[in-house]
Amino acid sequence: MILYHSDVQGLHADALTGFFVGWPQGPTPEQLLAVLRGSYRAVVAVDGDRVVGFVTAVSDGVLTAFLPWLEVLPGHQGQGIGSSLLDRVLGELAHLYSVDLTCDPHLRGFYERHGFTALDAMGRRNPTALG
Repeated sequence: MILYHSDVQGLHADALTGFFVGWPQGPTPEQLLAVLRGSYRAVVAVDGDRVVGFVTAVSDGVLTAFLPWLEVLPGHQGQGIGSSLLDRVLGELAHLYSVDLTCDPHLRGFYERHGFTALDAMGRRNPTALG
């Protein structure tokens, strides 16, 4: 049974492995733990003692938020976990004017089903920050 939690302070890095499949180098479990704990909002999906998905939000707390991460372990995809995570974090951000994110083109339909609209965006990446 998947349980959802917004309190991430009790998590441990060893519960955060297996994410970022296909990345040349993803964040370490320790970095991911720091990201979850430092986010304005975070929701995790837990199966037993393992985190199987998470979403994070950064925000000014007044008008805007950005969702940098929505990840579900490959073996748990297609079960509605990503939708549940997104719905939960959007509920926590419902008072804000805008919630933005960037995604790969093949994921646009998923986000459109949750009320997002495609926008032009710019980004800058620093791969060396991953270690």
